[in-house]
Amino acid sequence: MKLSLRHLSAIFLLACSTGTVQADPLRTGVDANFPPHAFPKLSGGYQGFNIELGEEIARRLGTTIDIEGAQYSALIPAMNAGKYDFVLAPTTVSDSRARSVLFTEGYLDNNFTLVVLKDREDLKGLEDLRGKTITVNKGSGPEEWARANQEQYGFEIGVYGTNADAVQAVISGRADANLAGITPSIWAAKNNRAIKTLGEIRTGSVWAIPFRIDDVAGRDRVSNVLKCMKQDGSLRALHEKWFGYAPQPESATEVIAEGHGIPGLNGYDPTPVTPVCN
Repeated sequence: MKLSLRHLSAIFLLACSTGTVQADPLRTGVDANFPPHAFPKLSGGYQGFNIELGEEIARRLGTTIDIEGAQYSALIPAMNAGKYDFVLAPTTVSDSRARSVLFTEGYLDNNFTLVVLKDREDLKGLEDLRGKTITVNKGSGPEEWARANQEQYGFEIGVYGTNADAVQAVISGRADANLAGITPSIWAAKNNRAIKTLGEIRTGSVWAIPFRIDDVAGRDRVSNVLKCMKQDGSLRALHEKWFGYAPQPESATEVIAEGHGIPGLNGYDPTPVTPVCN
């Protein structure tokens, strides 16, 4: 039986997506001071939800992964310059970002919270921040949200290279509150008795994995793995391990997109996909 080049290519891509062909190591970067998503291990290297997610993606693709720590604001430019295959750090999906990168489907809801000193009884929520200073991680979703809502709530914005530095500014009294994702904020408050979190700011946004805008094949391979991890419950297990609670049934951790990408945004491929899982 003769196979056309088109058929051979399809077989090769399917083999790659199920991890049966050894591929070159994946190259990626994280903000390495962003627990519980990525942070240093005493023995060397990194640990966290996103680290284990990246390692599992690589395993299912039949390869390994090289993870480099950097400031978040440098990660997408480095990827677009060819240094990384994708960005493993939690990246907020937005319409503006979807014009410059190619997203997988979401894997985690990205709601925010405020981190304040435990004795700040004068701060109950966003309405109490008028004339106050909040800190954000440079280039992050919280920074984008803060700038979009600055006029409404009347706060000043302090921008820091890492979210750890942004939280430290609150602890040291240089700022009043830190705006960040709810998962790292709960982790920070759990491990530092000087701070607490204030409620949950529901954004309707999700975290997804960005690729270069022209890397459709790479995006689709990793998107397929995410679908498989949702389908078999392994993504839910990672969520429970690192965040201490189960994801909601309607969350991005559970819902499998019909196609590849973020529905309604640039780069979404609505073609129905049946996950190919190993």
